[in-house]
Amino acid sequence: MRAIFTTRYGSPEVLEVRDAAMPKVGDDDVLVRVFASAITAGDRRLRAAAYPNAFMSAVGRLIFGVFKPRNPIQGAMFAGRVVAVGANITRLSVGDDVFGSSMAGGASAEYLAVKGDSAIAAMPAGYSYEEAAALPYGADTALVFLQDMAKVAAGEKVLIIGAAGGVGRFGIQVAKERGATVTAVCSRSDFDLVRSLGADEVIDYRTEDFTTNGKRYDVIFDSAMVTSYGAIKGSLSTTGRFASLAMTFGSIFRGLFNRMTGGHRIHVGVAMGSAEGMERIRRLAEEGAIRPVVALSLPISQVVEAHRQADSGKHHGEILVTMPEAATLRAVA
Repeated sequence: MRAIFTTRYGSPEVLEVRDAAMPKVGDDDVLVRVFASAITAGDRRLRAAAYPNAFMSAVGRLIFGVFKPRNPIQGAMFAGRVVAVGANITRLSVGDDVFGSSMAGGASAEYLAVKGDSAIAAMPAGYSYEEAAALPYGADTALVFLQDMAKVAAGEKVLIIGAAGGVGRFGIQVAKERGATVTAVCSRSDFDLVRSLGADEVIDYRTEDFTTNGKRYDVIFDSAMVTSYGAIKGSLSTTGRFASLAMTFGSIFRGLFNRMTGGHRIHVGVAMGSAEGMERIRRLAEEGAIRPVVALSLPISQVVEAHRQADSGKHHGEILVTMPEAATLRAVA
């Protein structure tokens, strides 16, 4: 099979398309013929070993490789078709169109083996492979942080920082599905996009500081990892919660301190992905409660350019790498 190799950390130019051995399929595994894989912020961070803070850098390198990627075939988000199943698999069958997340990597290849009980599920009805591959990262993260952790409720006011980003776009939709009023913080050029996703109010971070506008929010979600609890606590309501993708020693300590003293709840962590999470995403996608925004799809042969485009930040949506057959093969109805 063909696969994208990251043999060292660095710019998009470190990526190489090579031949690789087919994955081995055990009794508890599912073999997926990958047709599309999303390039997420996490993928770019792992490629370059460019983490937002020292704590996440230390943890990231310990988990994924100190001096070079432990698994040279990276990529986590995928969509494709099941071509083989292990003897113990009953949940999925050969021929099923599926999407999901492989936290161990390996999705940047023509074939991917994952555990049958891992973060994989049937694709939402009516979705293309590109659209399905664009779902797991942002949707699962938004659901974990806003629904499971912060427990956004109907009638609450939610402010999302980085609202036009890969997680923020789904954050808007998840908060709206929960019945909240959403304020989106982004650049002015993204106002139309975030409004189309359901944002009730918009703030241009370049010209307005929401921490000085006198408004209070029940949940502030920093999906861009650009602020801290100390900077925004004055904008939280009495029962307000702060959720952030940026995990630091300080945020962990302050979160524990606030729990003991009755202060604002602080939620940090990582959305690991699960079969139940993918099923939840599939259901919401089919109901029309969430939808991905696909900006660009390029074939595997142009993966370096795809990562360059992702790094540029000029695209308002997901960028995907597609495998050869993806251009002609569509999902089974």
